Amino acid sequence: MVLDADDAHRDGPSPVEAVLMALCSCTSVDVISILKKKRQPITSLEVIARGERQQNPPRYFHRIHLLYRVGGRVSRKAAEDAVALSKNKYCSVSAMLDGNAKIDAAIEFLDEEPLP
Repeated sequence: MVLDADDAHRDGPSPVEAVLMALCSCTSVDVISILKKKRQPITSLEVIARGERQQNPPRYFHRIHLLYRVGGRVSRKAAEDAVALSKNKYCSVSAMLDGNAKIDAAIEFLDEEPLP
């Protein structure tokens, strides 16, 4: 992976952007695994992260919002449980960020209205 600390980020993400990428990767693997174990018919998952950084150095993330875009006729409760389990138990990246960043999440269902 090529990292780029230049403001334009022409050659790749900055190191802190790579942290958000790691968080999205970690939680997406967890959520898919949990939903498959619950026999939920997930067809796709996209995780979008938006982070707010401290104004002064070190400019770490103090707030991160994750949007989970779920495809397939997945139960709302199953998706909510999978996201919570990832955040609170399984995702190592989330656990590492937990002391400094408030992480919240929303779920968007791409297909029909989800099952209850």
